Amino acid sequence: MTTFVPPRPWTASYAEGVPEDLDEVSGSLVDIVEASARDYPDAPALQFFGRTTSYRDLQAAIDRAAAGLKALGVKAGDPVAIVLPNCPQHIIAFYAVLRLGAVAVEHNPLYTPRELRKQFEDHGAKHAIVWNKVVASVQEFPADLAVTNLISVDVTRAMPALTRFALRLPVAKARESREALTTRVRGTVTWESVVGYSPLPSSHPRPATDDLAIIQYTSGTTGTPKGASLTHRNLLANAAQAQAWVPSITRGNGCVVYAVLPMFHAYGLTLCLTFAMSIGARLVLFPKFDPDLVLDVVKKHPATFLPLVPPIADRLLKAATAQGVSLAGIEVAISGAMALPHELVVPFERATGGYLVEGYGLSECSPVLMANPVADNRVPGTVGLPLPGTECRVVDPDEPTKDVEPGQPGELVVRGPQVFSGYYGKPEETEAVFADGWFRTGDIVTIDEGGFVRIVDRIKELIITGGFNVAPTEVEGALRQHPDVLDAAVVGLPSEHSGEEVVAAIVVDPGTNIDVEAIREFARGILTPYKVPRRIFVVDELPTSLIGKVLRRQVKERLVALTSGS
Repeated sequence: MTTFVPPRPWTASYAEGVPEDLDEVSGSLVDIVEASARDYPDAPALQFFGRTTSYRDLQAAIDRAAAGLKALGVKAGDPVAIVLPNCPQHIIAFYAVLRLGAVAVEHNPLYTPRELRKQFEDHGAKHAIVWNKVVASVQEFPADLAVTNLISVDVTRAMPALTRFALRLPVAKARESREALTTRVRGTVTWESVVGYSPLPSSHPRPATDDLAIIQYTSGTTGTPKGASLTHRNLLANAAQAQAWVPSITRGNGCVVYAVLPMFHAYGLTLCLTFAMSIGARLVLFPKFDPDLVLDVVKKHPATFLPLVPPIADRLLKAATAQGVSLAGIEVAISGAMALPHELVVPFERATGGYLVEGYGLSECSPVLMANPVADNRVPGTVGLPLPGTECRVVDPDEPTKDVEPGQPGELVVRGPQVFSGYYGKPEETEAVFADGWFRTGDIVTIDEGGFVRIVDRIKELIITGGFNVAPTEVEGALRQHPDVLDAAVVGLPSEHSGEEVVAAIVVDPGTNIDVEAIREFARGILTPYKVPRRIFVVDELPTSLIGKVLRRQVKERLVALTSGS
């Protein structure tokens, strides 16, 4: 039986130097840092508040941490929870876990105790490496979830001595900064004791290419977290695809990547934890996005490669303009997670002299599936072209083995070395997202003649009103064109007459006396009548994820509560 191989028209639109396919990957993720430590031993690997760590020293720390974790009983195949912000200890812990053949499970350190507990119930890790600000939440888990080894991390210990001294000064601002970064804890194993061991012998067994490397949690469209099982092969392939996409970027000393996105998120993890390390880059770590901190670094070390989301690009540009700081030298910024407005691209590229291109991915795909070319032929409003070695089809959502006509909208299904094999411990959920070996993304797209992919909407977020499908993003885009509307989220609320009615929540400038009927009239000039929101609610802010993506599910829950009077 031959496997169906669909045409790949997008390869003709690849930038110069980008290959159609990649060689088969081998080895494991731990080889990434080892190779960079061999090729660029003295090059800076990490920078944290000005303090740098060379690749040689990073590798040594990973080897010591791996020995410390082994002494605590961590074995191959064990899930090890990592609950850390962006900091040097995060990178060391991640690679030390993998060196033992164990499985890294990334968590959002700002999760509520309930949210954390839900994920621990799913993966059952008995070893956890945790920011000391979060230790108390883990210590309060019930007995059946109790962690055997709770390793606490004080992120300030990785800062320069002068910065640590400043945090101890008896002034209100220093106290406030210190309390945001660290706290005293008891009953834990300290990170310093873990990295105090002699290095793990090189003879210790290494993970295999198809071993499970990480469990990456994703809520998908249902809101119920599921752990995507990603192997070393998946993540190595995606790092190699990212490398191939930007052949012009310098490797080794002189290459600078900013970690402004959280590394517990699939997007930040691949482009910072793996891609940056694989090219011997200087990875500048920011515990959270702060335009002032980023601009301080831009002055000395502009980013060669800057993964971000549109709100970060916008805030950085505005802060640079206000402070008179040049962004020149930022070579390639790649934006994901939400639509990239063209009106942001133009001034950002003018300020940097580089590129700002949009990409697309999902946690289940390690996560990057496609990106616009880093070249003049990118197409605004699209998420670009599938990466080398990635296969895509557009199918009928109701019959996912049947392709739609070329150029017509349908569900995007994908195959490739970066695509996961399933959800951790959830065979039924896994089966539901595959159709004949193709992963169903749940996104409605069109692919044009040049192979450029345009996202129309998420299947489960489509609003069906009076038998017509309404894409929320289209309505949101129309509302945002109104001069008084800063942001908008559109959802479907139950209706006795039409199944669902289109409803919008908008954010306007404080103090603006807004006439919602005038906004509806404005929308009528852009949209077909059935797409115009029946009701518009003015809100102070929209709920967003940590990377700034509007959470439509929460918007809907709030509007349901508001309209039902509960």
